[in-house]
Amino acid sequence: MPTADQSQSGNSDVSSALVAVEEFRASYAAVRAEIEKVIVGHRSVVDGVLTCLFCDGHVLLEGVPGLGKTLLIRTLARALDLSFSRIQFTPDLMPADISGTTIVVEVEKPGAHSPSRQFAFQPGPVFAQIVLADEINRATPKTQSALLEAMQERSVTIGGTTHPLPRPFLVMATQNPIEQEGTYPLPEAQLDRFFFKLLVGPSGRGELAEILNRTTTGTAASIERVLNAERIVAFQQLVHRAAIAPPILDYAVRLTLATHPRDRREGAAQSAGPSFSTPLVDRYVRLGASPRAAQALVLAAKCRALLDGRAAASSDDIRAVAHPALRHRMLLNFEAQAEGVTADAIIDNIAATLPVRVEA
Repeated sequence: MPTADQSQSGNSDVSSALVAVEEFRASYAAVRAEIEKVIVGHRSVVDGVLTCLFCDGHVLLEGVPGLGKTLLIRTLARALDLSFSRIQFTPDLMPADISGTTIVVEVEKPGAHSPSRQFAFQPGPVFAQIVLADEINRATPKTQSALLEAMQERSVTIGGTTHPLPRPFLVMATQNPIEQEGTYPLPEAQLDRFFFKLLVGPSGRGELAEILNRTTTGTAASIERVLNAERIVAFQQLVHRAAIAPPILDYAVRLTLATHPRDRREGAAQSAGPSFSTPLVDRYVRLGASPRAAQALVLAAKCRALLDGRAAASSDDIRAVAHPALRHRMLLNFEAQAEGVTADAIIDNIAATLPVRVEA
């Protein structure tokens, strides 16, 4: 039997965890309240961006111009006590314009008649805690790839020297889905590095009226900084430590595997196991989601559970985050494009047919 000291220690740990969860919920609500002073509506998009922040992931916002994508990111940066930089992606942008470069500087040395010259690293705008990659699909693939190492490894290598990036580090990219002239679709390898892909839709009648009231009267909202880097990192660790039961973890695994068409599973190694795909997946999907998708499902579900005051993630949490976690990680074939079948429709089909629990 546990001793009195052990029982007291266990109760203390539980109490500390509950306090940490309540602090997380309060801080999340405070940041969202500051954002909503400027952003009207789009609650699901705001929640998706904040989920990426607290899950230590990156977010891709897709929508036509004028919907407030850049304003949302700027407002978030103002509400957080973090360094912020904006990169306006254009076709003539070079990788060094993002990551930085080595330059020659003059250094004064005691006793020397003239300053000496030496090479020094000049950090680029990626060396910030929040990086806005505006209209990322306007830059060439060579420049887009400059973000790959930064997003995945949280570091930049220049001239054989690796420079770590500050923590937390969040890349928020925007892209316009309707323009084709002068744009370069993001390669699959870079899309996979985005934790969520969020679709920003048009505002409704009431929301548009409120936007006009806020922006055409000569008044501006005052945004307060409510969260710093130390607390954000602590909350990220809290999300990682949240519980998830083995059957729910298996559900996230099967949901990810269900995005892979049967013919590709059969052509893989025998260790790949059985196929969980639906006929819709087999017909329209060319390539399914990667293991990063399963990681996003689990972490986002944990974050959602904590915000709801629950100790562990559920299957409902997994389904709730399936669209932003999977939609950009599935490659559809030409038949799907011709018939107007979207990734979201296929995810709906998988979620509706996949059982929550199965025998191993």
